[in-house]
Parts: sequence; C-alpha cells; structure tokens
Amino acid sequence: MTKLRWGILATGNIAEKFVADLQLTGHEVVAVGSRSADTAAAFAARFGLVHAYGSYEALVAAPEIDVVYIATPHPTHAAAARLAIDAGKHVLIEKPFALNAAEAADIFARADGARVVALEAMWMRFLPHMVKLRALLAAGAIGTPLALVATHTRYLSADPRHRLNDLALGGGALLDLGVYPVSFAIDMLGAPESIAASARFKDTGADADVAMSFRHAGGAVSMLLCASNTEGRNGAEITGSDGYIELDPVWLMPTTLRLFDTKRNLRDTFTPEIVGRGLHYQAAELERLVATGSFESPILPRAQILATLRALDAVRARIGLRYPSE
Repeated sequence: MTKLRWGILATGNIAEKFVADLQLTGHEVVAVGSRSADTAAAFAARFGLVHAYGSYEALVAAPEIDVVYIATPHPTHAAAARLAIDAGKHVLIEKPFALNAAEAADIFARADGARVVALEAMWMRFLPHMVKLRALLAAGAIGTPLALVATHTRYLSADPRHRLNDLALGGGALLDLGVYPVSFAIDMLGAPESIAASARFKDTGADADVAMSFRHAGGAVSMLLCASNTEGRNGAEITGSDGYIELDPVWLMPTTLRLFDTKRNLRDTFTPEIVGRGLHYQAAELERLVATGSFESPILPRAQILATLRALDAVRARIGLRYPSE
C-alpha cells in the first residue's frame, strides 16, 4: 500500500487525537498548518512534525505532503477543502463533510476535476464493530431490518462563547452529535424517504437537542436523538423480523455488539481489539483508495455522505435552524 504523507489543517482537539492515532499505527504525518505560526509550531513540537506553517495556504502548497486532514470548524470545511483540492491534495474532511449538501456536491465536483480523493472523516463508519454489523445484516442475521434507535447525548459546555453554542461556527447538537446517528441510520437502512423532527434551542440560537424520526425504503423506521445539554446512555439497537442487534454504549466508539434471536437468546458477541481510539481506520481507507486508484469508498460512498447532509438539511428546515454563512 502506498504510504501517504499527511498534513494537518487546524490544530484543535480532534486534530490532536487524530495525529496521535496515526503516529501510533505507523502513518506518516509530516506537517501542520494553522492561522497562527506559533500555534502551528507548538503543535509540530508536540508531535515531532518536521514542518509547521502559519497559514492554511502554505500548508496545502507544501510539496512534502500528499493528503490534507481538515479539522476546522464546520462552516469552513468547504473552503479548506477547496484550498487543498486546488493544490492537488487528497482530502479527509472532518464530519460533517460540509455545512450542507450543496457544499458537499461542490467538493466532490472539484475533487473529480483534480483527480483526488475526497472522503469524510466519519470515523465511526470504519470501526471493526461497524464492519461486523454490516456483515451480520448482509447475511440476514436479523431477517428484514424494521427499526433502528440511536442516541448521542453529551453534557457539553454551556458557555455562550464556546464554538458549540455559536451558530456562526455551526454550533449546536445537530452537526456535532446528531450527524453520527443520522449517518448510522442511512448506513443501515438507506436514505430516509420522510423526515420528522423537533428541537429545543439555547439562548444563543444553537440547538440544544433534536429528536428525529425517519422512514426508510420498505417501511423501516429510525428514531434518533442528539443533545448537548445532558449525558445519556448512548446506546443503539437494530430490530429485525428475526432478531435484534444491540450496540453497547458508547455505540459510535469501539464497542461490543450482541446478536439476539426473537426469543432474546444471545446468538453472537463481537468485541473488537483496538489500537488507540480507532481514528486511524479512516486514514487507512483513504490510503487504500489512493493506492488502488479508486475515488469512492464502499464503506462510506459519496451517495451516503450526500444523503446524510440532505437529511441534516431537511431536519434543519423542519426545526427552523439556519447558519449565518448560508
């Protein structure tokens, strides 16, 4: 497999975790870029990176990198992706892939024109227990899937100045937390054919919690909840005509899944062995795509990235949520 040289665009918490996992699993991270030269230098020193750049433009132009991992706030994903793609770099873009479906479609069109890979860093999709789950469903282990329930609730900062509560930065529960169960439901049941949603909001205008109900092809339903102001169990379950599958909390992180029949008899248990947090699987998939000359991942196809953003767009329309940059 081709070993790509990674550049990191932005230096926040998720970028730190991503680089730590890449280095732990033998991937080559060589450069970082920030809007601040001092911040870039500090990040590079912490992780032993050779190059630090004081602007995003300088990072994407660097000849020593092949792929750019984009970890900026949500509303700037598309602009950062355009910079990197126009410089001929492959991109792995933190979730959500873009602020809305229109931006995502533009990123893919640009990537096609530049003949580079554009992939969403929806790390959940690439984890071993999710691979196992897809295999069980494909093998008919629970018969016809009928219903899915997934929650992602966390008690996060209530500071109105925090990015999670700032609409200008795409703040709110939906894009930070809700994107996971929405992507999960689309992975398991396909794009929704109808959507209902309700929400409560913080004083800043950011969504505090969002409840969603999707109906999918064939009549299957999914019930999804995200919230940034409370800590819940964060479990998930898929029910079918011949049984059900439970995912232990926190279901979107490396965890155990259990297969039961219709009599609640345990039929199978799968617990993955994970190095680090599991963030490296998405990087390995992007490197595999480049090595094989492919531009679309079967684990996370473009159609599903777009379907997720269209669903998020529809949910926002239902609850009356709009971001200033739109």
